Formats: sequence, C-alpha cells, structure tokens
Amino acid sequence: MMFEEKPEGNGSLVDKNQLYLGARHQANGKPGASGKARLSARQEANDKCDLPRKSLNRYTWEEIQRHNQETDQWLVINRKVYDVTGWADRHPGGRKVLNHYAGEDATDVFRAMHPDPDIVQLYLKPLLIGELAPEEPNQERNKNSQLVEDFQELRRTLETMNMFKANRGFFFLHLAQILILEALAWVVVWHFGSGWLVTIFISCLLTVAQAQSIFLQHDMGHISIFKKSKWNHLMQKFLMSHLKGLSTKWWNNRHFQHHVKTNIDTKDPDIDVGPLFIVGDLTPVEHGKNKIKFIDYEKQHLYFYMVGAPLLMPVYLNLESMKEMYHRRYWEDIAWVSSFYIRYFITFGPFYGIFGTMVLIYLTKLLESPWFGYVSQMSHIPMKISREENQDWFSTQVLATCNAEQSFFNDWFTGHLNFQIEHHLFPTMPRHNYHKVAPLVKSLCAKHGLPYVNKPMLKAFGDIVRALKKSGALWKEAYCMHPEI
Repeated sequence: MMFEEKPEGNGSLVDKNQLYLGARHQANGKPGASGKARLSARQEANDKCDLPRKSLNRYTWEEIQRHNQETDQWLVINRKVYDVTGWADRHPGGRKVLNHYAGEDATDVFRAMHPDPDIVQLYLKPLLIGELAPEEPNQERNKNSQLVEDFQELRRTLETMNMFKANRGFFFLHLAQILILEALAWVVVWHFGSGWLVTIFISCLLTVAQAQSIFLQHDMGHISIFKKSKWNHLMQKFLMSHLKGLSTKWWNNRHFQHHVKTNIDTKDPDIDVGPLFIVGDLTPVEHGKNKIKFIDYEKQHLYFYMVGAPLLMPVYLNLESMKEMYHRRYWEDIAWVSSFYIRYFITFGPFYGIFGTMVLIYLTKLLESPWFGYVSQMSHIPMKISREENQDWFSTQVLATCNAEQSFFNDWFTGHLNFQIEHHLFPTMPRHNYHKVAPLVKSLCAKHGLPYVNKPMLKAFGDIVRALKKSGALWKEAYCMHPEI
C-alpha cells in the first residue's frame, strides 16, 4: 500500500505535520523560529476552535472481517480501524492493493511498503473510524502472535542499524553502467557501421543495459534510494519508460499486488499466467477435473523454453503495458514511452532505417527476455502457491519466496534479487544491505520452524522448469481420472 507524500487541500493535516516537525526540532536542541511559529499558530488555532474529542468506536475482529468487499473495505493498522473504501481509487499503489487486505490486519504490510509512515499518517487520519476492542488481540487469532512480535522487533533492530539508509554512490555506479553501455552501443555502430556482427554486438550491449535498467527502476519504484519519493518516481519514469519503453504506472500497480499477496492465487498477478501455463498444485487439478485444456499442459515446461522465456518481454509485457496505458489513459506514461522510441529512431535510425531500428529494439528485448524471465520466476514459481490463507506477513513471504546463493556475479546478474526473501520482507530496504540482514532473517526462521530456502542459481533456474513439469503432471492426472460428463 503506497501513499503520496503531500496531502491535498487539508490544512489541518499540514498544520499537524508542521507541529510535529517543530516539536522534533526542539527535542533535538535546534528550535528554529519557524518551528516556534508553527507551534504557537497551532496552539492558537486549538484555543479558538478546540472541540471535545469523541471516543473512538471499538470493534471486534469478527465485525472487521465482514467489511472485506470492494464496496466496503476496512483494515487495521496498529490496532486502529480505517475505512478505506472511498480512498481506494485514489491510492497511489492501486485500489486492488487495499482490496486484498480488506477485513484484515495490515500493520506489517503497511510498514513494509511505506518508507516514512509518519507522512502517511496524514492520509490515514481522515479514514480513522475506530479501534480494536481492548480484549481483542493485535492481529487475527489464527496468526502466530509471537512470530509477529519477533518480526516487528527485528524490523526495529534493522532500523536502529541504519539498514534502510541507501548508499547513493552504489546506485550511481549502476546508473553510470547503464548510460555508458547505451552510449557505447551508438559509438560502435557509428564507427564500425551496421553490419551483422556489429548489430549482434551492440544488441548484447543494449541487452545488458536493458536488464540492469529494470533492476534499477525496481529499486526506485520501492522508494529505496532517495528520501523524497518524488525523486524516486522521476528516476523510475526515466529508467522504466524512457530507457525501457514500458509504463511505470502499469508496472507499479502490478508489482505492488505481487508484493502484498505473494503467490496468492487470484491476487498475485505474477502467477496469473494462463492460458499458456498453470502453476502450483491446486489450479492444475481444478483445470484437469473441469476438462480445461487450452494447450497440452503436460508439456508446458517445454513451452517455457521455446515460448515463455523468449517472448515474455518483447510480446507479453510490452502488449500488457501498451494496453494498460491506452485503457487507463496514462498520458504521462505514454509521453515517456514515446520518448523511448523517438530516442532509438534518432540515434539508430540513420544507420538502420525505421524498420531496421524496430528490429534492433525487438532483438534487444528478445535477448533480455530469458534473463529477466528466469531471474523473476526462480524465486516464486517453485515455492508455495496457495489460495488466501490470511497468514502473518513474515510466514507469507518466507513460504512463497526463496534465495539464490550470493556471489559478486549473482548479485549483479539478478540485481540482488537473489535475496528475494529479504527483499519481500523489507521492500524499501536498499539492496546492498540484503546480505547483511540475511543471517538475522535466517535465525528468525529457525526459531519458528520456517524453511529458509537458499540454493545455487543454476538449480534455481532449473526448479522453474521442474515446477512447471510437476504442475503439468498434476493436470494430466486429474484430466484423465475424471471422464467428461
């Protein structure tokens, strides 16, 4: 769940924030005049129009869980109950993210997705309708309260260790790498011409730049680099839309759903891979019993080699991005994506012409596609895929995610997504800190009897295909055992 930094048209909320800032400066021993002025202005306003505060309504979990529909959405954060129904369509992270947590405790996911919860509190205040009754636990009764407390203590420890503070020099080097590769590709074709060998060589250079761009925009999308979200958003648009030609809003709406309900069927769009594939243990059996056969799913692991991985980027993701931009009228994204194609035609058009430049773009995305496909799927497809079980945040992420072993090459090749467990638990954490917190996460898993899966990267790649083959076999068995009615 993501909220913007600046509240719109709510003076009282701004005053509240300014009061907080002024008080904080005083606590630090540096009370500026502006802080005092804001404080006195707020006090004066309170003297003039202070009204007696009404006590908050109190609710049980049974009452809250009834408000889990798209037209009636309540959720709980730190024991406070919020009605987010009217806010859902304006939610910067997408309305579906809120709907996925309607009727549930969202304390940990809220903290995970927002780097500065104090700012977001400005938006939450008008949505507050009550609090949990005193006799109610902090989260639903089916959740492991001790595990929840231990995870929250772990997060506080990591915050104290400054694990959420970014080393901007690290990310600057990654950006420099991308820009140098893009420039080098043009210099090579300008100096050596546009022959086949040169074209293949520059396609490889551009492929590396494209793959590293999607990893770096991923960091920006999680607001893990700059303190101000606007700079993260701007750089994400530059990397995702200008350098890669994909819609930033489309990516964020899809990606945030994946994060908040990882590997949950019907809620995580990354496992909605039909009709070409079926994944997990439940959907294949249901498809088999109901005689659903778009293709021969028993051979879907072979389709992944031949069609899925090569066409993921140049066909599926590109078409999805364009369709979303058109239907949702993302005019800003359309402008940014148009600049991607304009840049290619200006830089490579004189050497290849319009058709040749389009071929170069497609060839680059074709080469990038297996890279991104394997890296993005190795941590989730082989893991637990289930229907909604409303587990605690820590268990949900650990059971649905695995790591690949660390090495300098693995870190670079995957954009540090070989640490998917740590990334999913702490999405706003800068990726250069994942390896530092991994031992603490592993220790917490051991304490509560949860698996911490870490495997060689090549095995992780192979497990994608093995998982698809297993799902295909489950479909085949169910298909053959249940004759048509």
